[in-house]
Amino acid sequence: MSDTKLMATYRRLPVSFQRGEGCWLWDTHGRRYLDALSGIAVCGLGHAHPKVRDALCKQANELVHTSNLYSIPLQERLGEELVRLAGMHRIFFCNSGAEANEAAIKIARLYGHKKGITNPAIIVMEQSFHGRTLATLTATGNRAAQAGFEPLVQGFVRVPFGDIESLKSVARKSLNVVAVLVEPIQGEGGINIPQQGYLQELRSLCHQQGWLLMLDEIQTGMGRCGRLFAHQLENITPDVMTLAKGLGNGVPIGACLAQGEAAEVFGPGNHGSTFGGNPLACAAALAVIETLANENLAQRAELLGARLLAGFADSLTGVAGIEEIRGQGLMIGIELDRACGTLVGQALDKGLLINVTAERVVRLLPPLILDDQQADQLVTMLSALLKTFLEST
Repeated sequence: MSDTKLMATYRRLPVSFQRGEGCWLWDTHGRRYLDALSGIAVCGLGHAHPKVRDALCKQANELVHTSNLYSIPLQERLGEELVRLAGMHRIFFCNSGAEANEAAIKIARLYGHKKGITNPAIIVMEQSFHGRTLATLTATGNRAAQAGFEPLVQGFVRVPFGDIESLKSVARKSLNVVAVLVEPIQGEGGINIPQQGYLQELRSLCHQQGWLLMLDEIQTGMGRCGRLFAHQLENITPDVMTLAKGLGNGVPIGACLAQGEAAEVFGPGNHGSTFGGNPLACAAALAVIETLANENLAQRAELLGARLLAGFADSLTGVAGIEEIRGQGLMIGIELDRACGTLVGQALDKGLLINVTAERVVRLLPPLILDDQQADQLVTMLSALLKTFLEST
């Protein structure tokens, strides 16, 4: 791999996958792996799902791309469906989560300028992750990821995640805040789950202050947390919501939805995307949405999450070095008392794909189609790995 012409933006694991089916991947040597990461919450329907495959083949045989200079019927159809499901008003399509968040940031700024605020500010959270473009990198609460890319974008105010009082303090001091950008559950930050009622309090505060509540549902959305969108667990509706990852099951697509005033901010020329919402990506996303509904996969994710949490609690409670086991639906974190990045390679050697984030948190994002036997196998394999690791470090 030392002679690769790819820029060194990733520390890639020493494996290449040749094919996938359901929750399994096979490498170029024919070895099988249980995928408990789903391409980082992307392949919620698993690999080579027949509905997505057939939709892609059919659409690729007809039309892949025309550009947004023209009406795209599949984009209109997908937009209508997502807006209906989210209870929102308008949608913009792009190609990734970072681009969706860029659109949200631009909506907030233009919203502020239209209200006469010269330097509009957006409140963001510590330990958050919103992307790697300059604006989304600045919004991200990870100083290590920002280092070397200064000067960063101005106009962000950072507060602790889950702390409503810190937002109220900003409200008392700042007159130029126009929006709050927050993940319902922090993924890259370590599967950080706020107390019940946090989103409802945020919704109320934003309404009182005239701020836009902008939810980054890129990792939490599309059924992963037990509802189609994680904010539905608290029965609220944001002003702006961003989606990507699981929306296309591996086909690049992102979306920024808005309601109320936020939905009317953009006009022609304010934003755009060459590839965003092209026929191929929209065909994939429509197949995903149909499958999620027909197979009740959001509800299935809630049940599977409870099964996994119970299994890990039985296996790991009382084990020295295990700090906390937490999760919502199929978004699960196991926090250790020490750095554990080497577990990723050890799991790979055992035929299991996992991730470590925030240095000490094993992150699990398995496909929503995981069956009970595979869930139990995941618990058994990972529990044994964790115990061995903790005993030896």
